[in-house]
Amino acid sequence: MKKQATPPKYIAIDGPIGSGKTTLVKRLAEELQGTPILEPVESNPFLNTFYKDRKGVAFKTQLFFLLNRHQQQTELQRSEFVRFPLVCDYTLGKDQVFTKINLDEKEQELYQRVRSLLSDQLPKPDIVVYLRAKADVLLKRIKSRGFEFEKPITEKYVTDLMDAYNDFFLNYNETPLLIVDTTHTDFLLHHDQYEILKKDILNHRQGSKNLVLR
Repeated sequence: MKKQATPPKYIAIDGPIGSGKTTLVKRLAEELQGTPILEPVESNPFLNTFYKDRKGVAFKTQLFFLLNRHQQQTELQRSEFVRFPLVCDYTLGKDQVFTKINLDEKEQELYQRVRSLLSDQLPKPDIVVYLRAKADVLLKRIKSRGFEFEKPITEKYVTDLMDAYNDFFLNYNETPLLIVDTTHTDFLLHHDQYEILKKDILNHRQGSKNLVLR
């Protein structure tokens, strides 16, 4: 009889804006009776300016996110009231994606020095789920949300972001990894596709696996 995999205690969902991270995190956490960990994007005071003037505020924007993530993860480790699994809508590795396309060389060096001091103190996920989709689909989803600060986002930026994410996860080997194409799915509407993904998340424990949901 095949031994059942130990359920993960820490699931991290990552991917570009519009890929479905928040939807998946909320549904998984609710069904698994875990703790959803959502990045407080709206609290970043530099984000309203970021998409209009990336060069001017990119470093401050990313540094704010980094410090917020570190604080959030540290508080979770200390809390006595956390329900497992933790289901998080980011990985710390995403910093390398955003710094690559938004910071110049000197800013990247300084940022990585700060990041290395903080990230070494935090636990790694039991599994990372990387959600990806075609750039035009991502942009359509972004525009349909109607968030004011996201209006300046261009298809070129989304394409550059998608390419940077693909490059990063092509060489990712820190944890078990599921690469999921969400171009043709919606986790709220397509229950059968969601169930397939959930089964893989609960059982995938080694290496990388590609999953196309249609």
